[in-house]
Amino acid sequence: METSRVIGMFNWYGLRTLYFKECRRFLKVALQTIFAPTVTAMLFLAIFSLALGKAVTEINGVAFLTFMAPGLIMMTIMQNSFANTSSSLMLAKVQGSITDILMPPFKPLELLVGISGAGITRGLVCGLVLSLVLLPFVRLDVCQIFALIYFAFMGALFLSLVGIITAIWAEKFDQLAAVTNFLITPLAFLSGTFYSIHRLPEPFFTASQLNPFFYLIDGFRYGLIGTADGSLIAGIIVVFIINLVLGVVVHHVLRKGWRLKT
Repeated sequence: METSRVIGMFNWYGLRTLYFKECRRFLKVALQTIFAPTVTAMLFLAIFSLALGKAVTEINGVAFLTFMAPGLIMMTIMQNSFANTSSSLMLAKVQGSITDILMPPFKPLELLVGISGAGITRGLVCGLVLSLVLLPFVRLDVCQIFALIYFAFMGALFLSLVGIITAIWAEKFDQLAAVTNFLITPLAFLSGTFYSIHRLPEPFFTASQLNPFFYLIDGFRYGLIGTADGSLIAGIIVVFIINLVLGVVVHHVLRKGWRLKT
């Protein structure tokens, strides 16, 4: 005898199913989604250390590789969070399987949490794997666990939400690649990942402080090695506000079904 499932105010069963479905999607191709970004980040570390040689040994009193490593880890977390949500929705739109997500009784908030949650998971897994690989080469001491967890999670959430918006807006993969190449990557590289922004002349110093990626990388660096170029409190507030605004926007877009149901 078949019985109907009572969903209640929040579809926890559906949310769990959607989350694990999205996680299994990237875990099935872990060589591409987890280990390839780790190799790429290690190549960046090797190239910079070999190219600069002994020209730059310290930044802000910290060994160069130790200063750069947190930025690489945070950049890996953010880029993979974006890649997971954007590619998942874009493929669903192109293949016509987006109905598999839209037809079940999901509320917009449940879709937001399920899809972005998987993006956050992939980003954090990639960051953890890279951190473990870096340990034999770079000294990484956790100096502030709250800052480390907060900025890692908020950075992954930030790019997961941006990935959802981008995939909904984009009509083809060229537009998705354009956002990655002309927005995400430049903002990541110009955020103090490989240098201290205090070395920049005006107006570049001020411009760097308008880059949200700077606060994420700077806060994560503080949590990992205890040094920061900006205000930690300002970073916490700015990142929280940005994610709150993005969350409201994504929820509204999912509720309206813009470029998903029409």
